[in-house]
Amino acid sequence: MLCMVCKEKEAKVHLTQIVGEKMQKVDLCEECAGKKGVNDPTGFSLADLLLGLGASQEMEQASGGVEVRCPKCGFTQADFKKAGRLGCPDCYTAFAEGLEGLLKTMHKGIRHAGKVPQAHAQTRDIADKLKLLQKKLEKAVTDENFEQAALMRDEIKVTREKLSELTK
Repeated sequence: MLCMVCKEKEAKVHLTQIVGEKMQKVDLCEECAGKKGVNDPTGFSLADLLLGLGASQEMEQASGGVEVRCPKCGFTQADFKKAGRLGCPDCYTAFAEGLEGLLKTMHKGIRHAGKVPQAHAQTRDIADKLKLLQKKLEKAVTDENFEQAALMRDEIKVTREKLSELTK
């Protein structure tokens, strides 16, 4: 098994963290384990390993070295570094600057969009397209561009038929 950090040497240090029903494993070579302070329990940050190397440093740099504290739960960056998670929903606002960079590297973006069933997503997309076509039709009529309006009318008809097929 290779080290999760350098991806070159054989992992000799194996860490496991169990939170609730989830288990997270980190496998490190001796050199990377030493660099991360695994031998020194006070310097080790599982959050850094799971969220990416330098996660806590990145948060500290974003705050300008000032100790940021959540106004609601009192959680600090040191608490985040130890636990690897935030204390409450308000922590996301309090630590927003530092978290933005972390989230961008971990996920596609910084805003959670959730998941939508495929059929519903198609229906929503077609309905959005229909609204846009309606606006274009209204603008074409207002501008007295009747050729464009006729094209929009025809496209609206086709789009409505697609929508009605999906909602059957």
